[in-house]
Amino acid sequence: MVGNQQARSTEGGAVSPENRTLIIRADANTRIGTGHLMRCLALGQAWQDYGGKAVFITACNSPALKQRLRNEGFDVVELQCAHPDPADLKTTMSVLAAHPEAWLVLDGYHFDSTYQWRIKESGHRLLVIDDIAHLDRYYADIVLNQNIHAHKLHYICEPYTRLLLGTKYVLLRREFWPWRNYKREVPEVAKKVLVTMGGSDPDNITLKVIKALAQIDISDLEAVVVVGPSNPHRETLRRAAESSPLSISLVENVENMPELMAWADIAISAGGTTVWELLFLGVPTLTLPIAYNQREITRVLTEWGFVEGLNWCQDVIGLEVDCLIYKRLHHIILDNDIRTLLSLRGRQLVDGCGVLRVANVLLGQAIEDIHLRPVFPEDCSLLWEWANDPVVRACSFSSESIPWTQHLEWFESKRKDPKTLHFIATVEESCPIGQVRFDIHGTEAEISLSLCESFRGRGFGTKLIRLAVGELFRITPSVVTVQAYVKPTNQASIRAFEKAGFKMHGVEVVRGGHVAIHLSLAIDNNVTH
Repeated sequence: MVGNQQARSTEGGAVSPENRTLIIRADANTRIGTGHLMRCLALGQAWQDYGGKAVFITACNSPALKQRLRNEGFDVVELQCAHPDPADLKTTMSVLAAHPEAWLVLDGYHFDSTYQWRIKESGHRLLVIDDIAHLDRYYADIVLNQNIHAHKLHYICEPYTRLLLGTKYVLLRREFWPWRNYKREVPEVAKKVLVTMGGSDPDNITLKVIKALAQIDISDLEAVVVVGPSNPHRETLRRAAESSPLSISLVENVENMPELMAWADIAISAGGTTVWELLFLGVPTLTLPIAYNQREITRVLTEWGFVEGLNWCQDVIGLEVDCLIYKRLHHIILDNDIRTLLSLRGRQLVDGCGVLRVANVLLGQAIEDIHLRPVFPEDCSLLWEWANDPVVRACSFSSESIPWTQHLEWFESKRKDPKTLHFIATVEESCPIGQVRFDIHGTEAEISLSLCESFRGRGFGTKLIRLAVGELFRITPSVVTVQAYVKPTNQASIRAFEKAGFKMHGVEVVRGGHVAIHLSLAIDNNVTH
């Protein structure tokens, strides 16, 4: 137990950020890239929007990045050397001493357990952003991991520590927030390629991508290559772009990434923080893990069908990587079905509200009590158990129990169907409470849902319907109406749909002779959109 840390835990009433300061300690350089600093920038922006002030303490070797922080209205305290250099902790403690009520945010693998312990001993609240659970112990009030595999990691922490895990907490910068309802069109052939290998790209994978693009013989193909602020290969890349038979534009110090991502039909990206931005905007993406900490992210995103990815070592740093990139990219460019599915799934995974959720937790405010995430392959058995619940079977048009082999075949077909949207509903700490599925037919979608036993009769059905319909309209530009068909005896579901804004149209015969109550909701009547 550390000092009086419980007196400064995240529990208690909501507080205003006005006259309060968020201290952010994160670095950026050629070796570690810029992802740590950029996602903290997003959190600082959210804190500003709540009326607070943020200070960055950073050992950053990019003048452009430091200037951007200042342009955003942040104070910047520069460090020459990072921890374990003793000047790092000394400077951080000095800044904290001037702000006794401040939260400190730590983002970087070099901030060890001792660093955290010293912060907590000083009486400050501490948020640690950590992707790999590599420390012997975490003393933070909050540990945040925004990655898709976060729930599989084991954090050894204090009893008071709160874990914020998963893509519902993805930190997106302010420029992405207005794009939450962006409607992407997927062309038959992808001809606009965005290349972004992160802030540094020390092994110059970008050059290999440019060489791979030169091999693709598709008319009117063009590419925009983003050169990160810590990239040491600018001149080499410039010469490669100028000599390429493809139309390639090199851009630096980019502050309009959402526009570039909206422009692109397909992206080639590293497996760092940029991949969440691409998924949010529904960009079909080929992901290359160019750093150790990107390996698992890329593997899981690929395995679960959110990106197309190459493996680590052999694929990414091998001598023939440009050939591998060419083969995979050429295939995706020509396959509209793959790109349509990747775009749809990406927008399911990242909803753009993560930074607001984290800011609300820091402020001690309640965050939404229900959340949607996509169905993952590992949910297959859980969905089978829910489907065979006696109450669920009694409310279904077919009341017989479902054999495992039949369920498995159905599950795989739905996972591969771009006209199916399937979500798991969760409450805090990502506890699954139910599922909702949409089967899309042109401009209409049919909804079906169920809740696990312990969450029935508590108003979650109406909340789930409203939230899911809002997500449907957000990520599928073609759908304007949602249809629901409910057995007349299932009065609880009928009431839930009506409370969610659905209109009743009477009795119809569906599913080969079953009597059902027909309800519908049009987008113009959807108050959640």
